[in-house]
Amino acid sequence: MTLTDSEGAFLGAELRRVRMAAGISQEALAERFGYDRTVITKAESGHRPPSLDLARAYAKEFPRLNALVESGLIERWAEHVRRRGGTFPEFFVDWLDYEKNATALFYWAPILVPGVLQTESYARAILATTPSEEPLEVRLAGRMARQQVLSRPKPPVMSVIMAEAVLRRSVGGPDVMREQLLYLAEVPHPKVLIQVIPAEVGSHAGLEGAVSIADDGEGSTVVYLESLTAGQTTADRGIVGKVREITDLLRCEALSRAASRELILKVAEERWPTA
Repeated sequence: MTLTDSEGAFLGAELRRVRMAAGISQEALAERFGYDRTVITKAESGHRPPSLDLARAYAKEFPRLNALVESGLIERWAEHVRRRGGTFPEFFVDWLDYEKNATALFYWAPILVPGVLQTESYARAILATTPSEEPLEVRLAGRMARQQVLSRPKPPVMSVIMAEAVLRRSVGGPDVMREQLLYLAEVPHPKVLIQVIPAEVGSHAGLEGAVSIADDGEGSTVVYLESLTAGQTTADRGIVGKVREITDLLRCEALSRAASRELILKVAEERWPTA
């Protein structure tokens, strides 16, 4: 079954109707569920389908919604939206919405170049190693579309810190790596700041994994925590605060913008020379 935008609006209206009938505000419901209020707003407007976890939270709070959850309507609508914008795992969809609308973005990348700065050949090499029922070209188109965030009329300030190991890890072979590193050295956007933590810095605060931060310019911040199987998008103040502390420490370990560019070009020349 293929769902339409009108069905998405209907689903959101149904969520809104039962909430209002119970006399609960969006703010109160968001706090009760442990979500940012914007997640509730977008689910109820039909702009962003609720995740299965959110739908189940609604159903538990408002039992009359059980039939919608059990019918699979919510899951099918979410899949429809994902296909319209490129296929992404369900756990990543909420983060994409924050990423698209952020005024400031931060990425800590200890293993791979962040998706928003990947060249097409680099992204293709990564996605080709990931098992999926979706065609590679569909997933690739979705990943490359994320880079449109820098083409917005008012693009975000983007800060990226990566480990030197990212520059030396062979993804797709020498040609792919050389192209990727040269792109990082010459990213054609004044609001993008790339810094590298050199290999001689041994232990540091970012060894436990990659993380991304999105600020909306209105005081709201969310973070995306990566994991091997399913990442987590959260606005929990405790988690956001902890991530801020870690990223501040990482900035202290990173080279300056100019020194980072020099290191990127040096690795490109020495590790990935032209054949």
